[in-house]
Amino acid sequence: MELAGEVDEVGSAVTEFEVGDHVFGIQGYNQPCGAHAEFICMRERAPLAHKPAGMTFEEAAAVCDGAISALGELRHLRKGQRILIYGASGSLGTAGVQLARYFDAHVTAVCNTKNVELVRSLGADEAIDYLHEDFTKNGETYDVILDAVGKHSFRRCRGSLKSGGIYVATDLGFLWHVPILALMTRRIGDKKVTFSITKNTKQDVLFLKELIEAGRYRAVIDRRYPLEQVVEATRYVETGQKTGNVVLTVSHDGGA
Repeated sequence: MELAGEVDEVGSAVTEFEVGDHVFGIQGYNQPCGAHAEFICMRERAPLAHKPAGMTFEEAAAVCDGAISALGELRHLRKGQRILIYGASGSLGTAGVQLARYFDAHVTAVCNTKNVELVRSLGADEAIDYLHEDFTKNGETYDVILDAVGKHSFRRCRGSLKSGGIYVATDLGFLWHVPILALMTRRIGDKKVTFSITKNTKQDVLFLKELIEAGRYRAVIDRRYPLEQVVEATRYVETGQKTGNVVLTVSHDGGA
């Protein structure tokens, strides 16, 4: 769904973009996917903006999906709140660390050994290597726990939440019970389960562009594949071991 490239044609009523403009963005959820291609048609009001200055097409293509999803979960963070992000080295996780830092939260990032230094470089105040430490057993508590990879549960994390704390689930495709828990915890107990249905908007793309140009956000790319190797790229993503994002390069000068 996410993309970056050069405008090839514009409709007669379009005023925001011109042929040759470098743009980045993501399709809205009311549109079919189709960004794994040489050309794609989008409306002017779609979640699309001019590419951030100084950013490559590949870097720009790696921004929107994880970052907009994370933004939907974290935009209500308050300064000084303690948040733990489980799966902090993935697409949503690397975005979540940077955005939580932007909102002045205290960030604890959970990842594997090889990515500890990465998450620290993204702004994590603390990093926990899940291969050597179980955060649910260390006695620390948090205002928010964001499960960025859908591999934990509210039941397992509940003891690590402060009174009034929130467990944020993300992978609803596999966690079908989350909406039920969200309804139940609104009425019972002092710890809540929440989730959000992400709505990709132009405003969010423009917000991310501002952060990038201010040096407050960067894309994390694990591997790059040419478009003709899309099957191999997908297989790697499905191992669940990627760091940040995997990018398909459509051409050397025409986008990603």
